[in-house]
Amino acid sequence: MSKSIMIQGTMSNAGKSLVVAGLCRIFKQDGFIAAPFKSQNMALNSYITKEGLEMGRAQVMQAQAAGLEPSVLMNPILLKPTNDIGSQVIVNGEVFGNMNARDYFAYKKQLIPVIKAAYDKLQETAEIIVIEGAGSPAEINLKENDIVNMGLAKLVDAPVLLVGDIDRGGVFAQLLGTLMLLEKEEQERVKGLIINKFRGDKTILDPGISMLEEKGGKPVVGVVPYMDISIEDEDSLTTRFEKKEKALIDIAVIRFPRISNFTDFDRFEQLEDVSVRYVRSVTELGKPDMIVLPGSKNTMGDLNWMRQSGLEAAIKKLSESCIVFGICGGYQMLGKSISDPFFVEEGGNIRGMELLPIDTVIEKDKIRKQVTGSFYHVGGELSILSGMTIEGYEIHMGVSRGGPEVSVLSLLTDKKDGRDKADGAFQNNVYGTYVHGIFDHGEIAPAIVKGLAEKKGIAYDSGTPMDHEAFRETQYDKLAKVLREYLDMDYIYDLLGVKHKRANR
Repeated sequence: MSKSIMIQGTMSNAGKSLVVAGLCRIFKQDGFIAAPFKSQNMALNSYITKEGLEMGRAQVMQAQAAGLEPSVLMNPILLKPTNDIGSQVIVNGEVFGNMNARDYFAYKKQLIPVIKAAYDKLQETAEIIVIEGAGSPAEINLKENDIVNMGLAKLVDAPVLLVGDIDRGGVFAQLLGTLMLLEKEEQERVKGLIINKFRGDKTILDPGISMLEEKGGKPVVGVVPYMDISIEDEDSLTTRFEKKEKALIDIAVIRFPRISNFTDFDRFEQLEDVSVRYVRSVTELGKPDMIVLPGSKNTMGDLNWMRQSGLEAAIKKLSESCIVFGICGGYQMLGKSISDPFFVEEGGNIRGMELLPIDTVIEKDKIRKQVTGSFYHVGGELSILSGMTIEGYEIHMGVSRGGPEVSVLSLLTDKKDGRDKADGAFQNNVYGTYVHGIFDHGEIAPAIVKGLAEKKGIAYDSGTPMDHEAFRETQYDKLAKVLREYLDMDYIYDLLGVKHKRANR
């Protein structure tokens, strides 16, 4: 039977996901088969597995850190918010249905067998399971029938390490307050505290740590420094994408209220002299070299938001002089119309931005698949992409069609069933695709940046580009190195009840 350890946090974005990823990489380096697990994840970032099933990208990132193929067993329940009070519920990678918060809260205890079955199946191959909690275990209003924090820890009998974020201040109150709000049995399950995102001289913290250990009755097993690491950030409130004042190339990503799969742009952020920034208003838009319309969990609602904010008109005007690239929901918005006959979103019909000659119908069934292929005969300023290889995945409930005048962007093959199809469209310097991760593969992002630079009369040399996967691996190793240095790994191995078996490397 697998050993397990659970990482909970005092709040959202305390650093749980990265700590789990780092521990998975450490255990892998030490010769163990380690797997991540999060019973329920609420996120707009999702991924399609080889089996065509949907899961949260945070667990995908953690699986990659562990050197494993992502599996829905690692994230059996995924909630994708559709509005402020409701979500699409994904169970074992399949759409279960849309539920409002109250109904889901009443229903979720029925998902316990699903969660336990996924966990038990994961135990068949993993030696260590590193579990991630959600939000805070001390949310009084959510504790009844909890399936993601202490309720899960009890279900699988896992020891807990509690992470607090010192960067946002009040870490001692965070940690002590959380402990105080837990039931006695839950307090006993907490075996250690981690102070995360510290900047400065650790000795300054020593008096506070002594007080924390005395009053909390738990050891501080690590003070982890703030890390400059380029690893996918699941939180849509991230501030990672901010304008670099001296960058040669400026890429503006429209930050929809229901933005999804915003990791699609990480590849550009890794390139020298490129600024990737989020835009929420016309005043923030400026005159970028490229505008990206990302995915959306509520395409019609986000298009209306963009229309009312004035961004639609501004983008249409800028499209005469800069590249506009839409992905999934953003691609649908660029077309002539979107209709929702089955009320998947808001129902009815809405005019699109009319920059691409396509019409979209939102269907009841979700398309989920990994794809490979290549750009077709691309025109406009991105003609350099013609023939380049594409790899990524599709996840959408809309079908877009155009007439004979449509210029196809790419030709794709479904990795699972081998079927071929055309994808996307382009017209002038406006491009659209359903493929998430389209910029990650090979030379695509550097080629786009080079083209943008040449348009401005700038010679751009990205150097010897590192493969996206190789770059990602260096970041996981960097994360593991920091955690190994600043966490008491001997204590953590003792908690697990296993001995180090460091692999020969």
